[in-house]
Amino acid sequence: MNSPANNSYGQILKSTSLIGGSSLIKMAIGMVRTKFVAVLLGPAGVGLMGFYTAITGMVGTVAGMGISTSGVRQIAEAHGTGDQDQVARTVKSLRRTVWLTGILGLAITILASSFLSRISFGSTDYSLAIALLSSTILMANITAGQSCILQGTRRIADLARVSILGAFAGTMLSIPCYYFWGQGGIVPGLILTATAAFATTWWYARRIHVKPIILSLRKSREDAVVLLRFGIPLMLAGLTTALTAYLIRALLIRQVGLDGVGIWLAAFSISGVLVNFVLGSMGTDYYPRLTAVAHDNRLVSQQVNTQTEIALLLAVPGLAATIIFAPLAITIFYSGKFDAAVNILRWSVYGIFGRVISWPLGFVLLAKGMGKIFFCTEILSNVFYVFAIWLCTHLWGLPGTGIAFLLLYVVVSVVVYAVVNAISRTTWTRANFAHIIIFGALLALVGLISAFVAICWVRWTSNLLILAAISIHCIRRLSHKSGIDIHTLLARFSIR
Repeated sequence: MNSPANNSYGQILKSTSLIGGSSLIKMAIGMVRTKFVAVLLGPAGVGLMGFYTAITGMVGTVAGMGISTSGVRQIAEAHGTGDQDQVARTVKSLRRTVWLTGILGLAITILASSFLSRISFGSTDYSLAIALLSSTILMANITAGQSCILQGTRRIADLARVSILGAFAGTMLSIPCYYFWGQGGIVPGLILTATAAFATTWWYARRIHVKPIILSLRKSREDAVVLLRFGIPLMLAGLTTALTAYLIRALLIRQVGLDGVGIWLAAFSISGVLVNFVLGSMGTDYYPRLTAVAHDNRLVSQQVNTQTEIALLLAVPGLAATIIFAPLAITIFYSGKFDAAVNILRWSVYGIFGRVISWPLGFVLLAKGMGKIFFCTEILSNVFYVFAIWLCTHLWGLPGTGIAFLLLYVVVSVVVYAVVNAISRTTWTRANFAHIIIFGALLALVGLISAFVAICWVRWTSNLLILAAISIHCIRRLSHKSGIDIHTLLARFSIR
């Protein structure tokens, strides 16, 4: 019989695999779309698309008002009570709020399109494109609201389906735009991608039975105030992140041009592919679970350590593989024009390792409703990141962007650990400390071998042996902690 600890690991592994697997498929579909953009439009096209995304992301964050997080929290709490009237009221208020804030975001983008074009590109030539992209902000806001309903009611399988179907539909609709219209197809492609995500989340959210309820605007306003009271600090934190992304692109476009921005984006897109397999589940299953025990610091520490270990065991083999196969990944997903992204990609992997460590801790602040503290940590980390990008690119050029990302998560990991420990007495277990040190050392070793061992067969043999050792350990540890028999599972797949 499995112990409660095994059941906890098994539950987390199952939900992580479900949502993380859908994220991996979604990222793979996205990389197919990116491949078409890279081949058809080159680094400049990738850079331009990244700039458009940064602009809409910045305004969209303001329009979102942090509701994508606070909405999950409110719906999860209402759903947990079993009170269908409370669930219906929360859902209806949420839907009204995301429509209102989404329309606000659309209006802001249209009115500020000339200004945004001028400060981004130095002219108003892109004003119409930015104004047209305002529709994606409204759709993204409504999509976030529908996702809150799915996530708050723990419809994990539906969220996985939405993620995959939305990405697939968006890719199928956008690729012809790039093929027939070149750079002129970027805006229609982004609009169609947002439309696909909107349609799929709406379809699945409408299948959730919500008790019909008549709710006055006054009561909706009261509920909206509760959402925004917690959401606005999160929005401000998200805005600093979105603003940071925009400022970095603006900084890089002046230092290395639009091609350089495209190469930087290529590296960071690939570095996040495999780790999103893990991190995607944290905001979907881990956050509601952590919120449910936020009052008990002992249980909070237990959840953090369990999630951290699962995250490390799932992510580290992928991170090691990313370092080893970086040149091949750049060629497959992009083209030879993006070869300069290899060094950025390898450096960024170490930053991703820090991200895996710090994310489970960061959710403690959200689960405990400490939005202001979360906002302060985000402000400090983003200010540091912009400074690190400026300094490292001056010292080492474009590869310095990867080094800056590493430095960012060294600082973030230390700061978040100290803050969360002070708030909830959460500490890593000895097993997690050991994993962090050993995995970090092995990733560093793989990077050194890849960079400095000139003899091809020695380099590949050494790295592949290390990758095999890491993978075997992680699989065995996952099997032991979760109580899932990996050999039986593999046998079932082989039979099928």
